Amino acid sequence: MTVAISTPSVIAARRLFLGGRVQGVGFRPFVFRLATRLGLAGTVQNLNGQVCIEVQGPPQALDVFTAALLTEAPPLAQPELLASEPTAPRALAGFAILASGVAAPDVHLPPDQFCCDDCLRELTDPSDRRYRYPFINCTQCGPRYTLIAGLPYDRARTAMAAFALCPACHAEYENPLDRRFHAEPLACPSCGPQLRFVQGSRVVAGNEAALAACVALLRAGGIVAVKGVGGYHLLVAAQDEAAVGRLRQRKRRPTKPFAVMFPWQSDLTILRRHLRLSSEEEAVLRAPERPILLLARAADCGLADAVAPWLGHVGAFLPYSPLHHLLLGDYGAPVVATSANLSGEPVLTDGKAVAQRLARVADAFLHHDRPILRPADDTVRRFIAGRARPLRLGRGMAPVERVLPTSVVTPTLAVGGHLKNTIALAWDRRVVISPHIGDLDAPRSRDVFGQTIEDLQRLYGVRATRVVCDAHPDYGSSRWARASGLKCVPVLHHHAHASALAGEWPAVGHWLVFTWDGVGLGEDGTLWGGEAFLGRPGHWRRVASLRPFRLPGGEAAAREPWRAAAALCWSQGLNWSPPGVDVAFCRGAWARGINAPETSAAGRLFDAAAALLGLVQHTSYEGEGPMRLEAFAQGEGAPVALPLKRDAAGVWRADWAPLLAHLLDARVPPARRAADFHASLARLIVEQTRTIACEAAFEAVGLAGGVFQNRLLAEHAAALLDAAGWPVRLCEALPCNDGGLAFGQIIHVAANDHA
Repeated sequence: MTVAISTPSVIAARRLFLGGRVQGVGFRPFVFRLATRLGLAGTVQNLNGQVCIEVQGPPQALDVFTAALLTEAPPLAQPELLASEPTAPRALAGFAILASGVAAPDVHLPPDQFCCDDCLRELTDPSDRRYRYPFINCTQCGPRYTLIAGLPYDRARTAMAAFALCPACHAEYENPLDRRFHAEPLACPSCGPQLRFVQGSRVVAGNEAALAACVALLRAGGIVAVKGVGGYHLLVAAQDEAAVGRLRQRKRRPTKPFAVMFPWQSDLTILRRHLRLSSEEEAVLRAPERPILLLARAADCGLADAVAPWLGHVGAFLPYSPLHHLLLGDYGAPVVATSANLSGEPVLTDGKAVAQRLARVADAFLHHDRPILRPADDTVRRFIAGRARPLRLGRGMAPVERVLPTSVVTPTLAVGGHLKNTIALAWDRRVVISPHIGDLDAPRSRDVFGQTIEDLQRLYGVRATRVVCDAHPDYGSSRWARASGLKCVPVLHHHAHASALAGEWPAVGHWLVFTWDGVGLGEDGTLWGGEAFLGRPGHWRRVASLRPFRLPGGEAAAREPWRAAAALCWSQGLNWSPPGVDVAFCRGAWARGINAPETSAAGRLFDAAAALLGLVQHTSYEGEGPMRLEAFAQGEGAPVALPLKRDAAGVWRADWAPLLAHLLDARVPPARRAADFHASLARLIVEQTRTIACEAAFEAVGLAGGVFQNRLLAEHAAALLDAAGWPVRLCEALPCNDGGLAFGQIIHVAANDHA
């Protein structure tokens, strides 16, 4: 559309190129309205991720225009002015938005967005033609990553291509002054996707009827698989103990916590009835990415105990799609909203697959006919040391783009680890990190892993010429890397953790980084996980660790914490065994060194402490022992001194042995022993830091690895380090767990590229 303007007597002309996030965020209509307001002539055009603006008018107006492109951009946009060059004025009658063109790719793929306030008002306005339409959206909201088939981001290259716009929607789509101008997922009840409720042979078509049937079944205690933005959720009444128990039994998920979605209210009254909420936490809950946020239970929580057994926090989130707003608004109470998948797999997106694979889990299904082209689980965050730190990258947040401290010499793919997998694609000084994929044990996880690798390269127009993987040869990601035909560069697991943290804080030149997690293959062939490294990406030197011990059963210990507890006790000559477990065979194999690899993993110490306190002997999900141990701890905690001794390789080893007697001391309340355990390890971090500082200089202390998802440990250690005068850094933009490994792998090899 072109708007005529009067031509001034003195004009100048400029050609501007803008990059960053300028697609799928209403940037072109914003440029049109800005130019029209200032009386400027010209054109704006998408060019493979960049925006090219040809603009002319009075020189002062051009200056105002150029500055406003950055300062007044739409909320979801993140524009960068790449170039500004003078051009010759032309005879132009107004300002026009041109069709997308082709140029060198500079793609910035937008994540899926929440339902904005303007659309939410229309959704609840009986006079609006989109009143209660479950797929309402505009240029500032709605799905993006999960429906884009190709770039530039135009409707023909999305999952909405099959939905022809009705005359009313088409008029909005073509009008640059309308907030739905080129809103690619645009739809209305006349021309857009529709809902369908299926319960056995019963099929209920039509949006209102399907919504009513779904709400009625939730009220009756039923389990419904509901198709959302990035996949299906399993929904059930969160206050109904029996209903939540049925979901656990059917999904074979005995204890892993469920997330809970709460109805949207201006003051969040219902949520506050169940959970404690600070102003900082409320701001994160209301943020555009609408994450799941871990919140403390209220004194009289009222949610079913089975929502998060034995834990003091619940993952809570607010509706982010119009369908969720309608469902939760009609139901009027919180619902469990957990990913519709099998354990460890990506969320399911296809209606037929959901009906087949979850036929024995869900009582009914609420489908819609807008395709989901790629899965996106919900983002998960937790407040640790004053910041809402990501535990999982997902819908609303990913893909995540970062600027690299140093460029990569060739386009590089990093494939992360085996659990909590994400991948990263880097070229020049850009790196894009994918949403959470899952654990690579399951065939579906590996399928989505391969799809994501291909998707990112295709969408960004970048083809990797080398691949970086974990040094562990048996990880699914490592096997893929070796079979890819690309040049393969292995990186040690804990070097990647340290480099990921350093990549978030590039101003720090020399680090001491503690990388504590479950296990990862170390340089010496043992299983590391309680390490400290001195240096910088590409140049890490191991300077501290924990006393190693042999882990009976190897990988089995990750799901059976009693094995770690028994090994620690046996190492000290103590005859401990868990109730009801015959350990004779296991102990015999351990004594002979059969299937008992050596480890220094801090995560296994947490497992052992949970088992010795009788909290859990067998777990049903990763990290259950440490999570229950943290929730169980009460009081400040009194640290037990853990001796430091330098080994033959010059590594300062901390001896965990004094903890055993204290953990087994029945005279001390178990909750106090749990607090003392956390305090002991926090104090150990400070003591190792102090010891190393006597020998080497460093600018900051980093805490990286999955163990530092533990708020109690991370906050206690950070406070002690800060009090001792050492600057402390934790991950902020990416998970400290294995979800950040791919980014760390990129940072590590980029540093080596310039060594």
